[in-house]
Amino acid sequence: MTSEFDDVPGSATASRATDWISTPITADLVRGALELERTELGLLPHRLPARARAQCRDPQLAMAEAQPSGVRLVFRTRATAVELDVLPTKMSYPGLPSHPHGVYDLLVDGRLAHRAVATGGNLLIVDMTKGSRETRPGPVGSVRFGALPAGAKDVEIWLPYTEITELVGLRTDAPVEAVPDRGRKVWLHHGSSISHGSNAESPSTTWPALAASLGGVELVNLGLGGSALLDPFTARALRDTPADLISVKIGINLVNTDLMRLRAFAPAVHGFLDTIREGHPTTPLLVISPLYCPLHEDTPGPTVPDFQDGNVSFVAAGDPAERAAGKLTLDVIREELARITAERAGDDPRLHHLDGRELYGETDFAELPLPDQLHPDPAAHVRIGERFAELAFGAAGPFGEAGA
Repeated sequence: MTSEFDDVPGSATASRATDWISTPITADLVRGALELERTELGLLPHRLPARARAQCRDPQLAMAEAQPSGVRLVFRTRATAVELDVLPTKMSYPGLPSHPHGVYDLLVDGRLAHRAVATGGNLLIVDMTKGSRETRPGPVGSVRFGALPAGAKDVEIWLPYTEITELVGLRTDAPVEAVPDRGRKVWLHHGSSISHGSNAESPSTTWPALAASLGGVELVNLGLGGSALLDPFTARALRDTPADLISVKIGINLVNTDLMRLRAFAPAVHGFLDTIREGHPTTPLLVISPLYCPLHEDTPGPTVPDFQDGNVSFVAAGDPAERAAGKLTLDVIREELARITAERAGDDPRLHHLDGRELYGETDFAELPLPDQLHPDPAAHVRIGERFAELAFGAAGPFGEAGA
């Protein structure tokens, strides 16, 4: 990936010429993770706590929650050069084009200043035709950022949303300190692979990251690719995580997996919301229905990959006639979520609903189609993030002055 922000990897000569200060990576420098696991090399950020991880053995969930979408290192420094040692786990899909390296975004005082990729790392080989996974170990790598502006500044390093990332070491050419609390609200969001970041340009340009920046809030992103399935352990994680604002995007993964029928869906949504409310009884809570996706508007799942022309796209394997038997489609889910939130709002005035088609609808699909029939492209992520910021964080929105 290239852009005007890309760093040329630092040379060994440049590295030796710098008087580096090593700073231990501690919890006060990491934001967006629910747990930091101590490893032999350093720290592994998790977006679900150990208790939740122990209740599900699904390898897709294990991979998704350990991919640090929304997780970033945040510190204040006068440094003009930064090095971060990491052990990434990169992805490979046999039969498909090489998966691009995960991108690290460095922001200075909230503005994107540099992008880079890490060398080295493990390789996770996922064979989508056989359903097999194999991890090949690799070496620790480094990400280098230079030519930062002089003077005291807040620095954020956003970790790749596509790569499991162990944090091994942090070096700078000036001392580092934790950033004090700026008094910003914490926005806790849960959703599917689109919330996780699929096909966004970089970690700070996923739609939740963009919306958080525009809304002036601190993001905790529990977007879990393929795993937004109304799991009780996820609801408990949301319940137990401190937050000032909460949103849950529900629907597409339930259709993708063909996991439940209409009879089970409504009680599961009620139970999910009940659990969140146990820990956040009066916090503004926004329920978001699915974005527009022609693949499953009226056709049930499951969703299956299609490997034509060396690329992957997705097709619906269900039959529209199966709706009569209770199979879920996006249209059915939207109707149910609108009904459920309207009924609950009588006793829960801070519960709100947003039709996902207001973020990305039929006209948006005509202009910015889903490249693989399921996930938005980088431009669509920007549009969704901007619209969410306006609809949710605007003065009249559920997270604005009127709702909060």
